[in-house]
Amino acid sequence: PKQACLLAEERSLGSRNAVHINPKDWDMAVTCLHKKWSPEQIADQVGISHETIYRHVYADKAAGGSLWEQLRCQKKRKKRYASGRDRRGQIVGRRPISERPVHIETRAQVGHWEGDTVIGAAHKQAIITLVERKSGYALITKVSNKTSDLVSQAIITKLNPVTSLVKTLTFDNGKEFAEHRRIDTALQSTTYFADPFASWQRGSNENFNGLLRQYIPKKRPLSTVTNQELRMIQQELNSRPRKRLGFKTPNEVFMQSLNRVALRV
Repeated sequence: PKQACLLAEERSLGSRNAVHINPKDWDMAVTCLHKKWSPEQIADQVGISHETIYRHVYADKAAGGSLWEQLRCQKKRKKRYASGRDRRGQIVGRRPISERPVHIETRAQVGHWEGDTVIGAAHKQAIITLVERKSGYALITKVSNKTSDLVSQAIITKLNPVTSLVKTLTFDNGKEFAEHRRIDTALQSTTYFADPFASWQRGSNENFNGLLRQYIPKKRPLSTVTNQELRMIQQELNSRPRKRLGFKTPNEVFMQSLNRVALRV
């Protein structure tokens, strides 16, 4: 029955766009959906791209299925502006992700980070999340507001102890990252910015933010989140085995690279 369901979904997608998924992998993906995992998180663990998961979920919906109800949030329509551009303001000296070396996409090397901010219920305080792409190792810290001055200083402070493994950073286009040149100067890194409305270009960060929300729901005021709690969450998530790492933990993979760098110095 599962095989037949998959074939039906693929037919509904059209022969050109059909992506054949191993039934065991899809069974695991469905199990994760019922646990309220996001397609991005599932992709990280199962090895099916999140775009493929979305396509199959919505094909299932078109066929009368209910998998779409398990999505934590539905896909939103993109806002269209008169000019067709993102009007949040341009960041001075912004380096687009199209200029980022292609090899970074392969996750073959430790040292390439993604950064984002998670907002609390009152939209005042924020949690900065920094995720290393290959290992999935994450650093989190809280700021009292999202000014570019506070955010840039917090990023520098958090990454400074591991600066030998900070080669690039990729952010979204939030104005809180406007001081990117200050960050690059302090860390000797190179910063890039994802395309507007292209969260999948920072998939590691999106996955991690979903995991973080399991501990800190959107409705919870960040004023109630202590630094001690953040350290606990960071430790737990960095100690969680990942299938794509051969069931090693992000902490193990990152620290192995850090130790190798230390031996070369």
